[in-house]
Amino acid sequence: MKIVRRDIEPDGPGSVKMVPEEADDLWVAYNLIAAGDTVMAVTVRKVLREAASGGRDAERVKLKLEIKVETVEYDKEGSVLRIRGKNILENEHVKIGAFHTLELDLHRPFVLRKVLWDSLSLDTLHQASDIKASADLAVVLMQEGLAHILLVGKSVTTTRSRVETSIPRKHGPSIAGYDKALNKFFDNVLQAFLKHVDFNVVRCAVIASPGFTKDQFHRHLLLEAERRQLRAIIENKSRIILVHTTSGYKHSLREVLDAPNVMNIIKNTKAAEEVRALKDFFAMLSNEPARACYGPKHVEVAHEQMAIQTLLITDELFRSSDVATRQKYVNLVDSVKASGGTAHIFSSMHVSGEQLAQLTGIAAILRFPLPDLDDIEM
Repeated sequence: MKIVRRDIEPDGPGSVKMVPEEADDLWVAYNLIAAGDTVMAVTVRKVLREAASGGRDAERVKLKLEIKVETVEYDKEGSVLRIRGKNILENEHVKIGAFHTLELDLHRPFVLRKVLWDSLSLDTLHQASDIKASADLAVVLMQEGLAHILLVGKSVTTTRSRVETSIPRKHGPSIAGYDKALNKFFDNVLQAFLKHVDFNVVRCAVIASPGFTKDQFHRHLLLEAERRQLRAIIENKSRIILVHTTSGYKHSLREVLDAPNVMNIIKNTKAAEEVRALKDFFAMLSNEPARACYGPKHVEVAHEQMAIQTLLITDELFRSSDVATRQKYVNLVDSVKASGGTAHIFSSMHVSGEQLAQLTGIAAILRFPLPDLDDIEM
């Protein structure tokens, strides 16, 4: 995210002008913009004018509008953020108080004003402009006949392509068609790889599968790169690594992020921190269950006893339309940090955030055992 201008008082009002430069930045904006904020941006609106003939002509004009936010929607596939609310900026084409939907997309600046920039908003803004927080990993998750090409950013994992090909069995009379079908499948995956993997952006590309599919595809990739002189692959072949997973389905992405050779490459990123924190939580839950808890009520009681060492919470919980609920979680994060604990805010658009969401979206590793927590209803 490019921050053009910021004029903010911590825990007070202020405005920031920013430009989203990648899909991750729109997700950050989605987490920053809340009901009651105002957003100013240039938009295009259809305007009716009186024609000389007495009829009316429709014309598209560029306008600068400022919207008092009521709802925010994020379109993951189209990388677009839609903000709906009432216009509060005097304009000859749009009345004050008229409803309008602003679409924020990549490379279009906007100004966000808040009455209160709390610690979480400031933290989110800082992370958005921190280059080191980026993961930028391309992953080809595959098994025979199925492949997913995923891009892992600092906050968002997007599926760029799904390739599916019917492959006959390797035994019996159909064996003759097996090699041909497998080659066709690899060619299709290669096309998707060339289209969606940009080595100027990603740190590395991971090919992952059960069995030998990853090795076979890797060999196919390098042979085709030599044959067709695909410079992007030839020059970056050292940045393509292989990982074993149990399947080619998207849930196996967590096995990829957990692999030591991948973790080594993304070790200082937000995505890696989330994976590590969740792994530590599950290890504690398994080995010392009295030192791990999840669910709002259990975490709240643990915090009252100053027992939280590590807090795990998803960004989803901060998007409550109820301001008091959001403030409760912001205060919890601040309070855990103030008492010497650490807090990890998970992106619900990453596989680790999805896992945490299945545990109610909030969990904690404790400094000392609290066996009585089990007696409290969730």
